[in-house]
Amino acid sequence: MTEGIRTESLTRRFENGVTALRDVSIAIAPGEFVALIGRSGSGKSTLMNILGGLDAPTGGSVYFDDERIDYADRRRLIRLRRTEVGFVFQQFNLIPTITAIENVAYPLLFNYMPWKEREQQALRLLTLVDLEDRADHLPHELSGGEQQRVAIARALVGGPHIILADEPTGNLDSKTSAGIYRLMRTINQEQHVTFLVVTHERELASYCDRTIELRDGMVVA
Repeated sequence: MTEGIRTESLTRRFENGVTALRDVSIAIAPGEFVALIGRSGSGKSTLMNILGGLDAPTGGSVYFDDERIDYADRRRLIRLRRTEVGFVFQQFNLIPTITAIENVAYPLLFNYMPWKEREQQALRLLTLVDLEDRADHLPHELSGGEQQRVAIARALVGGPHIILADEPTGNLDSKTSAGIYRLMRTINQEQHVTFLVVTHERELASYCDRTIELRDGMVVA
């Protein structure tokens, strides 16, 4: 079952007095592929961190499938990050000393899954992103696009309902970026995984069903 996600009057103020989000209310339906756009400092990454349980709002609410997330409930946040949300970052964030298949399998270690099962799941996902022949390569032996494909496979390994991708092509050239977006779109359509993708590249947002624009911490479109 896939989940929808929505926020109601979400606000985030930092101790230094900066208000990163102001009364943000959005809704993303199950199976959507949505781009979150806006200039640097508009609040995009803050919103993504809150949706992924990496940060807490100072006001408002977040709902997954109509369940309000309690940010004071540490166990609930751990479950959110392990099984409901997958993350893809601009910097790939692969562990440099282990292979591609070990990187993909790594999150399952915390589910106490035997290595053989983790390996099989990781290989299935590397096959999905067309990297099964690179499974035993270390990150530095892979191109930037290949590393991001590994990162996408890792994001999927826990069977999440939604992938949060924060500038996933920010370190890639335009041709490789387009390939990554096509891959994510294919996964979205064939695996029925919801995607929310932060990008400042409006041409890449054309791969998405729709866009949400933030400006100065507020939704403007």
